Order: sequence, then structure tokens, then C-alpha cells
Amino acid sequence: MATVQVSEAEKVYIMHGVRDDLRVDGRGCEDYRHMEVETDVVSNTDGSAKVSLGHTDVLVGIKAEIGKPKPAVPNEGYVEFFVDCSANATPEFEGRGGEELGVELSNTLYKVFNNRHSLDLRSLCICPGEHCWVLYIDVLLLQCDGNLFDAMSVAIKAALFNTRIPKVQVSEDEEGGKEIELSDDPYDCMRLDVTNVPCIVTLSKIGHRHVVDATLQEKACSVASLLISITHKGLVTCVRKLGVGSLDPDSIFEMTETGKRVGKALHAPLMELLQKDESLGKKRQKVGFLA
Repeated sequence: MATVQVSEAEKVYIMHGVRDDLRVDGRGCEDYRHMEVETDVVSNTDGSAKVSLGHTDVLVGIKAEIGKPKPAVPNEGYVEFFVDCSANATPEFEGRGGEELGVELSNTLYKVFNNRHSLDLRSLCICPGEHCWVLYIDVLLLQCDGNLFDAMSVAIKAALFNTRIPKVQVSEDEEGGKEIELSDDPYDCMRLDVTNVPCIVTLSKIGHRHVVDATLQEKACSVASLLISITHKGLVTCVRKLGVGSLDPDSIFEMTETGKRVGKALHAPLMELLQKDESLGKKRQKVGFLA
């Protein structure tokens, strides 16, 4: 992860502000920075979105391709993630550092999104045991100013909402085999139900309190963070601790409850924004999310 150097005086200043629920940029402990969401930004994909959270910029593109279902779940499709950390975002992403972080982020995203509780994978099945849709989700980190997971999750949900998969007709040939024909009509497509797709809320423990959407400076003052993926109903689908420090059970409980509250408050304006963009034919809106 990208890091910055913070002096002891700065750490004291930041920690005292968090204690009083007044952060350096004027936010409260449970407030997000302004977030800008833009959909349909990459022409050669089936769905795409770009999210700017503070100075963190994330671009997501989705391509749907026909593949073979996994043997354990023959009636479901699946998703694959690839995260590319641009060296322009921070010098720490150059070389092996960016590759290792990309693999770590991909594995976490896979756990959060590739399950039937987050996405209706059965809707991606074409012929059970033979053909299914595979969603290849490419995430590009353009700029890093902390809170990568939250920005990525919002961008992925927006890109899935924007994704259009061609309708498929399956017929049998003379030899009894199956032929697959894709519709040429761009309006004859399948949309994904993103209602249950979770958003990630990362909470960082600073002193005796925790904050949402930590900047790099605040991250440098944090002993540990808790990553929580939340559905629109407040269901927790994944929890992961980040950082070298430890968290006591009371802190984990408090952070989880905060994450559920903030996560539920994040979904409604995001979906409203995406639906408004689609109905008005607009691609770009700016909105600030507050817990």
C-alpha cells in the first residue's frame, strides 16, 4: 500500500482531531470525502466506470466472454479479477511492489464479489455444465490517496450496473450438438442485478476511535484497519483486518456496527445516482456521501 511520512507532531494533531470528531479536512469520523462516479467511460468494454474519491482515482472495465462452468457449480458463471497498479499513482507501485499489491487486492475482491450472496451467478449460466458467461473485471489504480478498497468496490458496482451482456440463443445442430448465437442488436441484452452487490467500508483505528475513508496521512497514524463489505440491507459478507497492529474484541464490534451503518447509507445515494444517470442519459455526476 502507498504510504507517506508523518512527523510526531502531525500524528498528535491528527489523533487529537479524531478524538474530538474533527478531522484535518473538516470531516467527522464517519464522513466520506466527495466522490465522483462516471459510467460508460471505456468504449471497448461491456461495462465500465471511473470513481474519484478525494485524490484516489480508480478505473474499472468489464468484459463478458463465454467459458465453461466450474465443475463444482455447473449451473453458475463466475468472475475473474485483475488489478493493475499504475506506477504513475505512486513510486511504490513500480516493479514488483505494484504486482504484489495487485495480487493482494485481486484476492480480496474475489472473496467479496464472487459468491451468490453478492451477485446472481446463476443468471450467467447459458447451458449447465457446458457454457456460461465469465466476467473479466479489470481494475486500474490511476492515483492513490488512501482508501483503495472502498473506491474499487464502488467502481465495480457502478461498472456491473453499466454492463450489458448480449442475449444468447441456443439451438441444436444436425449432429445433436449445441450452437450458440449471440444477438447483434445492442439493445437486445441482459442486465445484471446489482441490488445485493456489496460496497466495502474500510475503518481505520486511530487512538481510541476509528474513522471512515482515511487519507494517507491518517493511515500513517492508524495501528490497524478493518475492511467490511456490506450489502444494501446491512448484511456483512466479508471481514478482513489490515495492518500490523491488533484490534481488541470491543473495537472490532464497534467498527463492525459503524461499518454496517455507513455501508447502508452508501448504497442508497449510489444507486439513485446510477439510475438517474441512465434515465437522463448522462455519464457524469458528482456527489458527496455522508454517513
